[in-house]
Amino acid sequence: MKQLYIETYGCQMNFADSEVVASILSDEYRLCQTAQEADVILLNTCSIRENAEQRVLKRLEELRALRKKGKSLKIGLIGCMASRYQDNWVESHLVDFIAGPDSYRFLPEILSDAEAPQIRTELSTDETYSGIIPKRYQTNGISAFVSIMRGCNNFCTYCVVPYTRGRERSRNPEDILQEIRTLSEKGYKEVTLLGQNVNSYLWGGGYGFPQLMADVAKTGHEMRVRFTTSHPKDLSDELLETMAAHPNICKNIHLPAQSGSSEVLRRMNRKYTREDYLERIGSIRRILPEATISTDLISGFCGETPQDHEATLSLMREARFDYAFMFKYSERSGTYAAKHLKDDVPDEVKTARLEEVIALQRELSYESHRRDIGKTFEVLAEGPSKRSDEHFFGRNSQNKVIVFPKEGTQPGQMLNVTVNNCTTATLLGKITR
Repeated sequence: MKQLYIETYGCQMNFADSEVVASILSDEYRLCQTAQEADVILLNTCSIRENAEQRVLKRLEELRALRKKGKSLKIGLIGCMASRYQDNWVESHLVDFIAGPDSYRFLPEILSDAEAPQIRTELSTDETYSGIIPKRYQTNGISAFVSIMRGCNNFCTYCVVPYTRGRERSRNPEDILQEIRTLSEKGYKEVTLLGQNVNSYLWGGGYGFPQLMADVAKTGHEMRVRFTTSHPKDLSDELLETMAAHPNICKNIHLPAQSGSSEVLRRMNRKYTREDYLERIGSIRRILPEATISTDLISGFCGETPQDHEATLSLMREARFDYAFMFKYSERSGTYAAKHLKDDVPDEVKTARLEEVIALQRELSYESHRRDIGKTFEVLAEGPSKRSDEHFFGRNSQNKVIVFPKEGTQPGQMLNVTVNNCTTATLLGKITR
């Protein structure tokens, strides 16, 4: 069999898609560990931020050297960058073919037939990969990703996702539940449901995300269940009550705020106000008081004033985020913001504001961790700590990383760990017998 090497960039959805691609090509290609061994190299790409695209471009330049060694090699660009760079990358011989996120079923044809179109970036209105069982080559055998929907209908003004992944469409729940059963039978301990906006999942006009979550929790009752990512406008009390009713649904919600200013949120087309967002935070605290809340924040969006920035800082204090993913705004070509809004915040101001956001979140994260000292959590052991082979790390239901002495622990074990110290990023504890 020929050798296939897949290099994945970006979000969890891309990693899940790479496993779908590996399955589609598994009849003729065997996965290999390095690009040097490969007959076909696929770069599964991300377009969410400029630096992600620059990393891929740099990597493609590096891979040019492999072509000079006389080996017959094909290099393909797949994922979100495909539709954005289809016009010149094949012609310039930087890549041999391009396939967008909905075109992976065409990869066997593209690779075997020289007459087949070498650029396939059509977007679908249906679930494209029904019936395909992912080849879980990237997994640790403990945790797995399951895609439940694709695309996005929200059209935030800064975001390329609706243009690279198309409109929302949901998978058949029967297919999702069968995948959960298979993972459970294989001994997986945790599953994460994926989508650009999971809580807008809808099947058959009335079967929504709360119903799916309940069925997944019951079907995989021996596994932990997580999900990402939620949109604040779609996070319902019904979902929160479902999470509260099922102990194996993890008590962590990623709820991107992006800004604390209602005026900036309006320009972002986020479809909620600051007050709406804080009302959702209030519901989480009321229905799931033990839950952690994480978020995404953008500094320096078009027209952001010092007052808007202060509104973001005050939102962070009020929401008490446990952790956050924080970025400065970078304009993405093809988006509404790039076409109609002026990127008028100087880069040095963006950087300074981002540094303030990061510093505040570091304080909030440390406070959150300090509140956990003395508590005992059920922890899923994942593997050796990066800093010491004598320690293991795992995560609790709240998605916090806890490091503890190994003491004979094996990956996949569920342990009770009592927290006795912390850093800004990690809880430190000891196994409780």
